[in-house]
Amino acid sequence: MFRVILFLLEVKHLSDIPGNERTSLIFQAFVMGFRFDTVISCYLLALPTFLILVFYQLKIHSKIFITILKYYLILVFSIAFLISGIDLTYFHHFFSRFSVAGLQWADDTTFMFSMIFQEFDFWWVIFPIIIAIFLFIKIVTRIFIKWQESVSKQKSESFNRTSSILISVLVLGIVFLGIRGRFESKSPIRVGTAYFSNYAFINQAGLNPVFTFLRSYLDAQKNKEQTIHILDNQIAIQNTQNYLNTNGIDSISPIARQITPDSINQNPPNVVLVIMESMSANKMGRYGNPDNLTPFLDSIANQGICFDNIYSAGTHTFNGIYSTIFSMPALFTKHPMKGVEIPKLNGIGTVLKQHGYSTSYFTTHDDQFDNVGGFLKGNDFELIISQQNYPSEKVESTLGVPDDYMFEFAINEINQLHQKQKPFLSVMMTASDHGPYTIPEYFTPKQPDDVKKQIVEYADWSIRKFIDLAKKQTWFENTIFAFIADHGAFMDADYDVPLSYNHVPFIIYAPQLITQHQQLQNYGGQIDVFPTLMHLVGLPYINNTLGIDLLNGNRPFMYFCNDDKMGVINKEYYYIYRKTSAASLYRYKENDRKDYIDFTEQAERMKTYGISNMQMGQYLIKNK
Repeated sequence: MFRVILFLLEVKHLSDIPGNERTSLIFQAFVMGFRFDTVISCYLLALPTFLILVFYQLKIHSKIFITILKYYLILVFSIAFLISGIDLTYFHHFFSRFSVAGLQWADDTTFMFSMIFQEFDFWWVIFPIIIAIFLFIKIVTRIFIKWQESVSKQKSESFNRTSSILISVLVLGIVFLGIRGRFESKSPIRVGTAYFSNYAFINQAGLNPVFTFLRSYLDAQKNKEQTIHILDNQIAIQNTQNYLNTNGIDSISPIARQITPDSINQNPPNVVLVIMESMSANKMGRYGNPDNLTPFLDSIANQGICFDNIYSAGTHTFNGIYSTIFSMPALFTKHPMKGVEIPKLNGIGTVLKQHGYSTSYFTTHDDQFDNVGGFLKGNDFELIISQQNYPSEKVESTLGVPDDYMFEFAINEINQLHQKQKPFLSVMMTASDHGPYTIPEYFTPKQPDDVKKQIVEYADWSIRKFIDLAKKQTWFENTIFAFIADHGAFMDADYDVPLSYNHVPFIIYAPQLITQHQQLQNYGGQIDVFPTLMHLVGLPYINNTLGIDLLNGNRPFMYFCNDDKMGVINKEYYYIYRKTSAASLYRYKENDRKDYIDFTEQAERMKTYGISNMQMGQYLIKNK
């Protein structure tokens, strides 16, 4: 009922949707809404269901229990209806489902209620709330009368204990499935699950406001513990402006800067960005690995542009996807993509879409894991290809299809994008180099009896296969291929923040476009991928991120996170900041484990650089 009212109130937003898609998308939004409503209903029904089934098995018949249960249901569902009603006017004013942000005036209740009752646009929702509660009470009362009759009948009848236990387990299983909201094992239903289209209203219409409110409340409690406030915010802002050599753009942010190339590319290239699972630089022969695990990556590093001192923003896949696409840093243990509100960010997808590119994202497994699919849909990625798009027989594990099959599948999808006569951006996230390791039968590794080395060989072979297939396509000659890892892997124990976990390759390969091969030693990170690629694309844009163009700039240090620790590095020193213990400073080039933290001036410069940038990233998100 509340969703129907929402559609009637916001019907103007449907005019943005082409007529041939409108009916189908509205139907899908209501189906999605039913799923989210079911999640909330099952949460509210879980405890009563369990107690009812236990009492039934024990043949306990208590009128007091039945009465308590009845009023419990009336209370919790009335609260749910109240939130659903409030959401109608909240959405109308803010174009966002109800969340804890709606309680920002709760500390001043006089002001809040005065504002509500002085404006009909706020308080008319009391009518659908009252109607919903009234109908619910009548229906529940009727159900409980029927139930009491059934209970009275049960007293005089015997029942099959085995079958009743099986039925009870089945009912509890259905409730549990309802709470998860999805059959897929990798992730329960998330806000991002509702983002199935390219239209903001349709995506939000499928959400349940009780779900968004509770999820935002839990996120807010977690964020209180994760807020970084080591420096005064104004000092952090000024420091970052100095690092980026900008005064910002007043209407956008303190660090926004207009980037205009010397000459605008009239035939902008396609961009394929491959984020490789766990591909630490330590796995490559280029960086000293003796096992020849990555012959293809090593070869293209010598044929394009290779950055040898690049660091992942964090140590989790969600860090790698977020920081590479949006040029924003990891903020200690914070998960940047799981919030109820999906922020609109200034990433490579948005910028290239504004320039007429089609945008797509490919992953081997469930795109709702880490809320990636919904987050990217909310940030201008038009096409998401994930496990549900592949033939079921190709799925080999919880990580979905093998890397090489994802690449093979992507070729056909990219060919279709190319036929639209517009450039494309395709981001691909591999997964094979992550447990559980599954090596396809058609690949023969050279490494004996070491699956962790064999899977690296397979990952490298898959990329070779992808490039070989791409070379046969008409779009290859005008395409930039970029390869970077989501994070590294634990391969050294010199320091408690192992460099192998963050030191990753960054290779740009475009044999027809890059004629001058470069091996660059300047320090950078995943957050610099987007501005660096834009340099090669040759189109103007506003850079409102913490990334820099590594082909046209240098950093004094690079910073990165390992959950509750931060590393800052340059060509000589490695500084580690720990939230729960003292900091350290090492001369890492010689694997020197002596702590040089007494070099206070050096340590302070490195700490200030890392913390200023991280607090700036936090400031940008908080202030939208």
